[in-house]
Amino acid sequence: MSDIRHSLLRRDALSAAKEVLYHLDIYFSSQLQSAPLPIVDKGPVELLEEFVFQVPKERSAQPKRLNSLQELQLLEIMCNYFQEQTKDSVRQIIFSSLFSPQGNKADDSRMSLLGKLVSMAVAVCRIPVLECAASWLQRTPVLYCVRLAKALVDDYCCLVPGSIQTLKQIFSASPRFCCQFITSVTALYDLSSDDLIPPMDLLEMIVNWIFEDPRLILITFLNTPIAANLPIGFLELTPLVGLIRWCVKAPLAYKRKKKPPLANGHVSNKVAKDPGVGMDRDSHLLYSKLHLSVLQVLMTLQLHLTEKNLYGRLGLILFDHMVPLVEEINRLADELNPLNASQEIELSLDRLAQALQVAMASGALLCTRDDLRSLCSRLPHNNLLQLVISGPVQQPPHAALPPGFYPHIHTPPLGYGAVPAHPAAHPALPTHPGHTFISGVTFPFRPIR
Repeated sequence: MSDIRHSLLRRDALSAAKEVLYHLDIYFSSQLQSAPLPIVDKGPVELLEEFVFQVPKERSAQPKRLNSLQELQLLEIMCNYFQEQTKDSVRQIIFSSLFSPQGNKADDSRMSLLGKLVSMAVAVCRIPVLECAASWLQRTPVLYCVRLAKALVDDYCCLVPGSIQTLKQIFSASPRFCCQFITSVTALYDLSSDDLIPPMDLLEMIVNWIFEDPRLILITFLNTPIAANLPIGFLELTPLVGLIRWCVKAPLAYKRKKKPPLANGHVSNKVAKDPGVGMDRDSHLLYSKLHLSVLQVLMTLQLHLTEKNLYGRLGLILFDHMVPLVEEINRLADELNPLNASQEIELSLDRLAQALQVAMASGALLCTRDDLRSLCSRLPHNNLLQLVISGPVQQPPHAALPPGFYPHIHTPPLGYGAVPAHPAAHPALPTHPGHTFISGVTFPFRPIR
């Protein structure tokens, strides 16, 4: 590696970056022939940091900076490299060498360039880059994943109005990246504050993606060898937990966002009755649509878990993740005046109850009814939630009922004997003589006093 470094020092920044990718391509291609998963040692990473991210090897040296045009050219060089490399294993290891966080001062430059590279790949539809980014999201700590998600949201939802249409197109180009992107976005926007409510364009795009193909959010789970114990601090296998959080917390979070000001400690009647306060109709419909899609996906999980021999062994929705969600709901319900947010609290608890019931029935959530009772004991009362945490009530089978016997739910208050059958025909009634109408006869009228 030292010989390569000396040859690169004589080149300008862009040609050196292109040359280091060429040398590492040859190096890792030979490594892959002897080992299916070669270990990326310190030498290649240092070359990339010095000649791609412009971080000098000597601590006393001043870091170099590329101007905007040079940075754009560097991104084009990298995009073209990943597009032209036909071996996926080589692409993946080069991408990992470039952008896996190392815990040093180069990580900021590394993450900044990664955000711009993936954003460019979305714009020009470079599928190999998106596939490498999907793998990177799967094996990188969540702290860095949300930074990449934030960069893409800023570029396509905030910076240029209408550019969300470009991001929507990757749904068919790289579903695997879409799945990981949704998981990252739900980790980023957790609705814990008004600033962490997902933008409307982003919400609509994700809901439409999932509604069109609910299996999208299971792609990583279905196509990844899975161990029973998942690593902590990384993205979940599916975005189910984050999507449930969105659906359950949305009514309360939007109500908090538009919470009316208090006058002398009380909400004025005019403001309290304003239908515009709270979630608007479009957002309400989107979250309802998303909630339906999530329930439909949960209902399919029992089959998928059984096929992978993970039913009863792997919970895709961890009970430990439900604990903070319930605590947040309880806090929001206390924060909002229950008299002015009763409908929102009821909707939030209904969605929580439905998600818990379907997740437990499908094997996605592994816990007991006692766990649920202790977890939800401090929540406001909700009829549906009470039914869920109480569990199903099964009637014992009964023998054939004798004639005249009614089941207990239909039994009248007193015990009546069997009613005898009516005769088939009644005797004919005697005929009455007809009345003759006499015209001209008046009848006295006496008003009631």
